[in-house]
Amino acid sequence: MGRNLVAGAAAGAVGTIALDITTYLDMAVRGRPSSSIPSDAAGKLAELAGLDLGDDKETAGNRRSGLGALLGYAAGVGAGVAYGALRSRVRVPKPVAAVGLGAAAMAGSDVPLVALGLTDPREWGAAGWAADIVPHLVYGFFTALAYEGFAGAGS
Repeated sequence: MGRNLVAGAAAGAVGTIALDITTYLDMAVRGRPSSSIPSDAAGKLAELAGLDLGDDKETAGNRRSGLGALLGYAAGVGAGVAYGALRSRVRVPKPVAAVGLGAAAMAGSDVPLVALGLTDPREWGAAGWAADIVPHLVYGFFTALAYEGFAGAGS
């Protein structure tokens, strides 16, 4: 079981990198700005936890930005660990696993953002939905593919 969790963590990291590349490619192609949502979430969570990010506005903003990125990596690796725990017990075709994993990762990132009042999916529009769905499907595909490679490497 431990090997499956480690394989899942590594696969989640691969998927997270693929998600980031897809997002940055979208930004480059469409010329859209980066989202402030990750740093907004980090700031809101720090506030709820009673953490002081600093008195200087620039320093606090930099900390929010760094923490937002770290939260994304933690979510991606964490979803990979969960996938590793489940995948060893549940067998489904790899494409189904990839789509399910992408959908679960999307829900795992979007539901807390909605709960924190930072976004409202009803207001996203088609481009907003595509900018969220496509990277998460890429995440699911690469995480599932990497997991199979990592989990099978020790067999």
